[in-house]
Amino acid sequence: MTSSLHHSRFWLLTLAALVVAGSTFSLGQWQLRRAAQKEAVQAAIDIKKGLPALDERVVSATTNMADELHRKAVLQGVWAAARTVYLDNRPMNGRTGFWVMTPLVLKETGQAILVQRGWVPRDFNNRIHLVEVATPAGLVVVEGRIAPPPSKLYAFKGEEAGPIRQNLDLDEFRLETGLPLLAVSLLQIGAASEGLLRDWPAPNLGVDKHYGYAFQWFGLCALVVMLYVWFQMIVPYRASLRAQGRD
Repeated sequence: MTSSLHHSRFWLLTLAALVVAGSTFSLGQWQLRRAAQKEAVQAAIDIKKGLPALDERVVSATTNMADELHRKAVLQGVWAAARTVYLDNRPMNGRTGFWVMTPLVLKETGQAILVQRGWVPRDFNNRIHLVEVATPAGLVVVEGRIAPPPSKLYAFKGEEAGPIRQNLDLDEFRLETGLPLLAVSLLQIGAASEGLLRDWPAPNLGVDKHYGYAFQWFGLCALVVMLYVWFQMIVPYRASLRAQGRD
C-alpha cells in the first residue's frame, strides 16, 4: 500500500512539474516572439524616418496617410489660428501642461492637417489662463513627422468644447471646424519657438520589458526542473545509498 501511494505521488508530481515547466517555457517563448514583433515594428519606423520628407502636395495626394506614419514632412500652409485647441493634462519632461494643437491649411491644396505644435505649462493659480503662444500670420513652413491623432484620456461629458479640452476627436473636430482635415496629424519638431517646447519623447515599444518577462519565465521553468530533479531523483538516490550503507 505504501509503495503504491509513493508510486502515485511520484507520477502526480512528475505531471505537475511537466505542466508548470512546459507552461512557463511556452510563456517565455511567447514573450520573445512579442519582442521580435516589436523590434520589427521599430525597424519599420526607423526606415520611415530615413525616407525623404513629404511636402504638402504629396500629403494631399496620398490616399492612405496612415501608411506614412513617422515619416518626416515639411509642409507649407497657413495657420487656422482661431481653431487652436489646448489639450489638458499632457506632460513633458515631467511637468504638467497643455499640448497646443492648431490646424494648418495646406498651400494650394486647401486640405488641412492638425499640427501638434508643442507644449506649454499650466497656470496652477488660474486653470483657464493660457500661456501666450505666437501664431505667425501668412504662409509658414512647418517641419514635423506624420503621427496618429493625439491619444485620448478619460474625460467628463461637456469637456470637449472650447479652447481647453481633454481630448480632440478628428472626425468631430472636422465637423466642428468645417476644415477638410486629414486623418493623421503632424508632430512638429525642432527647437523651442513661439513659446512652445518640443521635447517629444521617443516612441517606446516596450521591447526590453518583453525580454525581462521572458527571463523571468525561463528562470521559473529552470527552477521547477531543478527542484524536481533534486527532490524526485537526487534526494531519493542519496537516501537509497545511505540505506545500503547501513545494510
